[in-house]
Parts: sequence; C-alpha cells; structure tokens
Amino acid sequence: MQKLTTFIKESWSEMRYKVTWPTYSKLQNSSILVLVASLIFSILIGVIDLAFENAMDWFYNAF
Repeated sequence: MQKLTTFIKESWSEMRYKVTWPTYSKLQNSSILVLVASLIFSILIGVIDLAFENAMDWFYNAF
C-alpha cells in the first residue's frame, strides 16, 4: 500500500510542477486544427467510399 501512495504523490507532484501545460490560446489553436483536419479527412474518406460504392454498383450491374 505504501508503494501505491508514494506513486500517487510523486505522480501528482510531477503533473503539478514538472509538466509544461499549454496556454489557453495554444490549446484553442490545436483543437481547431484537429477539428479541421478531422473534417477534411472524413470528407475525403466519404468521397472515396462513394466512388468505390458507385464503381462496385456499376461493375455488378454490368455483369
């Protein structure tokens, strides 16, 4: 039990004093970047999926 308590205390100390946390504006910019990139990738994957679906429909209907 002592090891667990020591681990939690040291982890808390490290998170509080040794970790460099981003500023609010950097956090906002990073979040917006991730949101925009996710939207772009989801649109791209959706277009590719639609193209494959149409190609497969055409292929199966042709034969």
